[in-house]
Order: sequence, then structure tokens, then C-alpha cells
Amino acid sequence: MDIFEKLNTNLGPLGKHSELSEGYFMFPKLEGEIAPRMKFKGKEVLTWSLNNYLGLGNHPEIRKADETAAARWGAAYPMGARMMSGNTDLHEQLESELADFVGKEKAYLLNYGYQGIMSVIDALIDRKDVVVYDSECHACIIDALRMHIGKRFVFPHNDIISFEKQLQRATKLTNETGGGILVITEGVFGMTGDMGRLADIVALKSDYEFRLLVDDAHGFGTMGETGAGAGEAQGCQDKIDLYFSTFAKSMASIGAFIAGDTKVIHYLKYNMRSQIFAKSLPMLLVEGGLKRLELLRYRPELKANLWKVVNALQNGLKDKGFSIGNTNSPVTPVVLNGTVGEAATLSKDLREHYNIFCSVVIYPVVPKGMIILRLIPTAVHTLEDVAETISAFEAVKEKLSSGYYKKSALAMSFGE
Repeated sequence: MDIFEKLNTNLGPLGKHSELSEGYFMFPKLEGEIAPRMKFKGKEVLTWSLNNYLGLGNHPEIRKADETAAARWGAAYPMGARMMSGNTDLHEQLESELADFVGKEKAYLLNYGYQGIMSVIDALIDRKDVVVYDSECHACIIDALRMHIGKRFVFPHNDIISFEKQLQRATKLTNETGGGILVITEGVFGMTGDMGRLADIVALKSDYEFRLLVDDAHGFGTMGETGAGAGEAQGCQDKIDLYFSTFAKSMASIGAFIAGDTKVIHYLKYNMRSQIFAKSLPMLLVEGGLKRLELLRYRPELKANLWKVVNALQNGLKDKGFSIGNTNSPVTPVVLNGTVGEAATLSKDLREHYNIFCSVVIYPVVPKGMIILRLIPTAVHTLEDVAETISAFEAVKEKLSSGYYKKSALAMSFGE
């Protein structure tokens, strides 16, 4: 059998809708300057789909810093991997400042978030080790664990009782194998918006021997008094053994970092294959990263503006009877009941008739019968944007409840 034959007959749960959805619901093209209002299909829309939490994506100081760095270095420098010929003082300066910001001894730059955390996990564990992880961990973590040839135990999302039971299983097994236990969770879960129960997890360190890796992509820059993340918000940052975040959210850039004790970071520098065998992060992004971190640290009004919008949006939605789950972060999931077809029709209605662009999350990302409209408020949204969006959501919720969207040709074409 030709291995490609199965690809033509089974496009997967998302791909099977590609003929109807590509270019509109999937792989849409937002155009114009990065801002709350952009263009979609030639029409201005109020967008809630950009992880531009602090508004740095088009901040004038950031634009100037990026322009200056591009003129100075171009996009190629430095050439080669860090280990061979691509290391610079500025790479090390950014690492030092990141470590200081999140309260760790050392940090190490990574080229990408998804690739980076996969490589961190791959370098840390071997067949004797056991991983205990939250069921809602991001796809990058799940993909890393698929490659792990040792055991892994999963606990239901934020269920500490189950977590401890999995720790007991892992402890029994590692006593036999001579391995160790790595616990993995997230600071802020990007789909539901709730924080991982970090304080409860680290409290169990007194009874069990394990190390904790936290992916805080959505918490870095948004959570805690200084923006140092979910661990800071929960008063347990010092108990997190390895702290990971990407630059793709609050920093509005490309890249990532891992931070922890000096000896562990030193080990990772010499054993992370994705970094050893990859070109160094371009200086354009490194110098831009330094400027972004500067604004994170010394412009508290950015985070204050973000939370003003977050509170207005989330409180306004709840006041109007919407369910936003258990979010305690800027991520705002609006949970509705309906089919994939209804989700498509509702989303199109929002875009075409209410000029609201937001991400719609459907099965298999969430259970069948559930629709999540995922909103990402930012520091550059306004209270007027919030009011306009809540009004639009009220209108489409009423249509959904009445069965209006079931009758559309679009809903029926999805076969739901």
C-alpha cells in the first residue's frame, strides 16, 4: 500500500472540513496593522484572536527597536548553532535578564516554544523515569510524551487527589526502576484560562520526591504582581524547578526560554538536540527580546490596562448569563452548546453581521456538543470594544438557543 493513499482517504477530524472551512474558519487571513481592529475579507473586524496580551505587537517603541535591530544585524546574524559559532553577548544578556525576571539562577534561549519544550522534556528523561502530567497539557507536551519510551501517568485536569494517586504509582515504579519523577503542568491553560494548581502541587514535595516543570506561556507577563507568571501569582515561584515560556504571547515575538538551577540549565545547554543542531536565534529577535522584556519589567501600566479590559469583559459576560468556565487569567472562553455546523454558522454570523472576529473551538479539541468562543483581551482593547462584543454575543446566543443556526445551509453542509 502506498503510504500516501491513506492521507487521501482520511484527512483527520479537522481536515475533513477543509473544503468548507479553509481560508475562512481555518487558516483565515487577517490583514493590516496588528491591532484590535483589522481587516478580514476586506472588511474591518474587531478581533479577539491575537495573543498580543500587552499590546507589544505594534507598540511604537517595539517597532523602533525591531527596525533598528534589523538595520544593524539583518536577519542572518549570527550564523551557525549557539554551540558552534552562533553565540553572542546579547544572547547571554537576554538569558540573564530573563532568569532574573522569573526568579531563577539561569535561563537558556530556545528558538521556538513548541519545539523547545519538546526538546527540554526529551533531554531530561530516559526509560527509567516516569512523567506525571495534567490531562489538559498543551499539544507540544503531549507530543513530547509520545516519544518518551518510559512510563507516563496522567491525572484529570487540576484534580489534586488524582494527582497524588498518580504520584504514588510513579513512586512505586521508580523505586523499582531507579528512575526519577517529572511532573508537568501549565501555569495558565490556554484553552480554559484557569491556572494550574501549582501551590497544591509543590505542597506535596514534602511527601514525594519529584521535580516540577511548568509551561507558563500564557502566564508570563500577565500573571503575578510583577508579571513573572502563575508561580508568582500563587506564591510558589521558587518551588518550580523548571520554568518555561514562549515569546509568542506577551512578548509578541518568536522564541522561548527555559529557566532553573544553574546545573540543570548547564546540562540542557549541552544535551538539547533541537538547539545543538539548529541555527542560533537571530540577533534581530534577541535584541527585540531585550526591548520587550524591558517594557514588561518597567511599564506596569501595560499589565494594568490588560486587566482593566479583562475584568470588564469577564464580569460583563457573567452579568449577561454567559459561562466562562473557571478562568482566572486573561484567557476568556465563552462556553456554549451546539454542533460543529452551528458553531460554523454562529462564527460566520459574528464576522459578517456583527464584525466580531474570534476563535471558535470545536470537537475534537472540546467534547462533542460543546462550542467555545475563545477571546483574548489585550492592553490595547477598549471598554467600548468590550461593550460592542458583549452586545453581539447576546444576539448570537439568542439565535443559537432558538435553533436558528441549525436551519442554515452551512450547518447542514457540515453533516452535523
